[in-house]
Amino acid sequence: MEMAVIAGLIGSGFMGKTHALALANVNRIFDLPLAVQLHTLGDIDVQTARKAARQLGFAHATGDWRDLISNPDINLIDITTPNRFHKEMALAAIKAGKHVYCEKPLAPSVADCLEMTLAAEREGIQTAVGFNYLKNPMMKLAQEIIASGELGEIRNFRGIHAEDFMADARIPWTWRLDPAGGGGALADIGSHIIATARYLIGPIADVMGEAVTLIRERPDMADLSRTKPVEVDDVCHAFMRFENGATGTLEASWVASGRKMQHDFEISGSKGAIFFSQERFNELELFLYSDRKGQQGFRKIFAGPEHEPYGAFCVAGGHQIGFNDLKTIEVRDFVLAIAGQKTGHADFREGYEVQKTVETIYASSRERQWKKI
Repeated sequence: MEMAVIAGLIGSGFMGKTHALALANVNRIFDLPLAVQLHTLGDIDVQTARKAARQLGFAHATGDWRDLISNPDINLIDITTPNRFHKEMALAAIKAGKHVYCEKPLAPSVADCLEMTLAAEREGIQTAVGFNYLKNPMMKLAQEIIASGELGEIRNFRGIHAEDFMADARIPWTWRLDPAGGGGALADIGSHIIATARYLIGPIADVMGEAVTLIRERPDMADLSRTKPVEVDDVCHAFMRFENGATGTLEASWVASGRKMQHDFEISGSKGAIFFSQERFNELELFLYSDRKGQQGFRKIFAGPEHEPYGAFCVAGGHQIGFNDLKTIEVRDFVLAIAGQKTGHADFREGYEVQKTVETIYASSRERQWKKI
């Protein structure tokens, strides 16, 4: 068994910083069998890497990610780069026998995801994919309520992940709009709501989707007087059928004006329903037909120390945890997996299943018909 988790982080942007903070804080928040150490931070620009390493607490910095792979002291590679680089970096890390923590989407294509998954399983190394919204104590509570049978037979899932960070047509063309990255809004942020649906309801059997590009060109970052065509979706809608017989709908949009983080879902059963909104993610709303007549309605449940692992962050309910705390919980579960414990975290296999759903929805949109996953 590993004696410690020695981390090498690739990427120092927003997600890189988020991962670094989680890696740095996980042993301060949780009592774990392994200590996490921040070894080397790699970025394409060595000066950027050095500055970020100093700020985030890494002992070393490099301008070449391959230095992390070849370093025998590092046993965890954490990938927070644009999607198109994930496969090469992950496969190199797996070949070197290192555990891999990768942001979502796992890779631009199902074929790439499967290759990465099989390589990791063949080598017996631990993997994790960054679906950190699943680590919300309220998400765990929702899963427990469903599993307990309180909602009865689960009939329908309605989910949406909508933001507005691309709503302004004047925003220049970025790497997110590169078709080589595997898709647009559905692949980038819709993958979160797909992961949520799978986590709460189960495997998805069939889908019918429509992916639409609303802003067909954007200013070219290299020359703002010129434009570049946009070939990925701004909005995607899909119908779903789950293997257990439930039905569902999902929507993904990064042009939803006014929406900053609308990762919402409502699940209806024969005995009740639950509703969740990421913009108020320390709450879960519950409706039960068994409540007294005249007093029925959705009631709010506020996150508190009885909802594990909220209590590791705060001893009082209603004080709330935040986005970075979810990432810290995700790192905790990955460290426990490296230590040999089963945590049910999202690994490369789950990343593959989510990407398979994404690609099937895109295929359905092109072919204008229902498709099996």
